[in-house]
Amino acid sequence: MRTHQCTEQRVGKVRFVRMNLVRWPKRPEELIHFSKSLISALTFSSKSSNPTPQPSEFRIETDRITKLINDHPFPDLPLQPFFIQHIQPSLLSTALVENVLGRLFSGHSNGLKAFEFFKFSLNHSHCFSPSSDSFEKALHILTRMRSFDMAWELMEEIRQKHPSLLTLKSMSIFLSKLAKFGSFEDTLEAFERMEREVFSGRRFGVEEFNVLLRAFCTQRQMKEVRAVFQKMYPRFSPNTQTMNILLLGFKESGDVTSVELFYHEMVRRGFKPNVVTYNIRIDAYCKKGCFGDGLRLLEEMERVNCFPTIETITTLIHGAGIARNLSRARQLFEEIPLRNLRPDIGVYNALIATFIRARDVESAIGLMDEMEELDIGHDNVTYHTRFLGLKRSDGLEGVCKMYQRLVERNFVPKMRTVVMLMKFFCENRRPDLGLDLWGYLVERGCCPHGHALDLLVTGLCSHGRGEEAYECSKQVLERGRHLSEGGFHMLERFLVQAEQMDKLRKLDHMIKKLQTVLPPSRGHALGLLDPTIVN
Repeated sequence: MRTHQCTEQRVGKVRFVRMNLVRWPKRPEELIHFSKSLISALTFSSKSSNPTPQPSEFRIETDRITKLINDHPFPDLPLQPFFIQHIQPSLLSTALVENVLGRLFSGHSNGLKAFEFFKFSLNHSHCFSPSSDSFEKALHILTRMRSFDMAWELMEEIRQKHPSLLTLKSMSIFLSKLAKFGSFEDTLEAFERMEREVFSGRRFGVEEFNVLLRAFCTQRQMKEVRAVFQKMYPRFSPNTQTMNILLLGFKESGDVTSVELFYHEMVRRGFKPNVVTYNIRIDAYCKKGCFGDGLRLLEEMERVNCFPTIETITTLIHGAGIARNLSRARQLFEEIPLRNLRPDIGVYNALIATFIRARDVESAIGLMDEMEELDIGHDNVTYHTRFLGLKRSDGLEGVCKMYQRLVERNFVPKMRTVVMLMKFFCENRRPDLGLDLWGYLVERGCCPHGHALDLLVTGLCSHGRGEEAYECSKQVLERGRHLSEGGFHMLERFLVQAEQMDKLRKLDHMIKKLQTVLPPSRGHALGLLDPTIVN
């Protein structure tokens, strides 16, 4: 019934959503193969590669350096001499630098400290061979904190010293963040500057054009996409990948009708759909609950010899979960070996999520055990999904058991999971558990997200434990991160009532000092609004 309704709604819409970009040539030129990096970026399903086992010494050193950087009293001590004193250049392997930067990025550490660490590794390049991955992580860290001037400087330095590290992915990282935080004109100007200065000597073609389109599509800025296409179409000959990026943009906007209309326009213009095309369409239907339409597209793929990938099956299992069709999800999973595909973490996570939606917690636990037996391992999505299910089924006791399992495996959750756990602990009037989680993360070199701190400060203050809330807030400032305005004022009220003005003055001083090197973003604390309070 649901599938029929979705199909009727799609067919019955009167308005005809077309790109109306430009008049297309009747015979498109031979399609150019797009880079593997951007193709993988378009596989939007829950794709996750198996984690590579790491020797304990390597993991210990990664933890040590990550903690060292996070615990550094920024900006009281200069960073480069500090690194020279505590990090032996001979230890800076490519993998180690990549892992430390990845931990700093996922842990929302101070971006300037992470960037200084990358510069330190570059200056000791006789022991360290920089990789595209480490450069891209550093670039991502800078653009996420909107330090675009520093990002330009970094790209210019890489152009001079390691030009091979400048890839389509690094271009995509910069342009996507600029499209998110900057203006349309700024993004176009940056694209032109990259061609003129950073990637000089490289003739821009359809691959670079696709990167620019994707920067706007990922931000659901379809109006800007049309404008870019109209302006630059005469210069670049679009290929199938161009069409997939545009199709992805319509999918992200949540309009299945637009997706299908553009798909048919794409076919009419002579572009041959590939597996990415079908994956996008299937995902569009599954996210709207039209699981039957997703299965119909799977059958269509097989008829035209466009064989489904593990991402296709993962997307369909997610769709089965949304539609509460547990039996079909199981069947799709069991058919994976018959399709000559190999299950990965992503497809297991999709099935676990389906079981959780159906409140079949036992089966979800069984799948996690199976993942361990097959040496597939667990990632953050696995734990996050499991915690969501336990919150509903087993309550605080079940969540605590899974949290203990996470700690025993020395697993460092990502901030989305940290915030969820912190909120759950504090809502259940157990800020002591939130404080334990905080200590676990800080000990492993993380600087928890500001939202997690706000939740913990509120929970601790409401239970009369403002001293501990103050210490946690001070830890964040010492590590070079701003407090939020709301969290600061919650703690401020508690300290004023407790007549602990010395602590309030200390926080105020630290906030003001941090602002001299790291200007606050909107919503961050500016210190005391009324200076007379501390006088």
